[in-house]
Amino acid sequence: MNRRQGFACVRISGHCLQWRFLAVATYVLIHGAQHGGWCWRKVVRLLEAKGHFVVAPDLPGHGDDQTPPGTVTLESYAERICAVVSNQREPVILVAHSAGGVAITQAAEKCPNGIRTLVYVSAFLPRNGESAASLTQQDPESMLSGNIVPDVEGAVCLRREVAHEALYGSCSAEDRAYATERLTPQPAAPLGAPVLTSAEGWGRIPRYYVECTRDRTITPKLQREMQKNSPCRRTYSIDTDHSPFYSAPETLAEILASVSALQVTA
Repeated sequence: MNRRQGFACVRISGHCLQWRFLAVATYVLIHGAQHGGWCWRKVVRLLEAKGHFVVAPDLPGHGDDQTPPGTVTLESYAERICAVVSNQREPVILVAHSAGGVAITQAAEKCPNGIRTLVYVSAFLPRNGESAASLTQQDPESMLSGNIVPDVEGAVCLRREVAHEALYGSCSAEDRAYATERLTPQPAAPLGAPVLTSAEGWGRIPRYYVECTRDRTITPKLQREMQKNSPCRRTYSIDTDHSPFYSAPETLAEILASVSALQVTA
């Protein structure tokens, strides 16, 4: 594998304490429900500043993609992700937030050779046969409970009045406003579709988990239960809400960069 390489400075309180080996990687960042690639904009800039190559696509029916929500399926999510992965010059670090965890799980089964590592950021981590909907039912303390309502045909949405608290509780007012203005109806079919995975496909790819300990959408209890059922190589923890790409972008970018370095030494 022709992996780009360099060195990065480890800084604490602004001081460079040591230089460490860094493998420059390709990241594909997948958004969650009702979001688009726009939600990763801060993390994209931070990873690019470290020399990485980053792609943050819109899934079908999200962001600027005009696919009618009623025609979107989990398979079309997986196909879009695999198309993006196949266009990269090397196996990628595939990162997902929230409901995007289901999408990358199915994509990893479909195109495992193009994926170097999976990273779940406060995301659903489904076992074979599980779905976003079935996992949500196991999380009664989640603010999703009772707050998912019908939207346009074939789509649902989170009640607007709880979105700030459920999704962006630790975010700045500016980021909350930016995000809520861009939320779009969520295609319903991918939420109810179970993943179909195997040890030879998804199961063979190294995976990491980033917990958000103040998450009101996918609660820490469910995050840890999912990891118990599908153990990850390493778990990181951020004391923040469901949207660390806004509430803690620097910390999240450092974690994602460290995954690249860990994969070099593994």
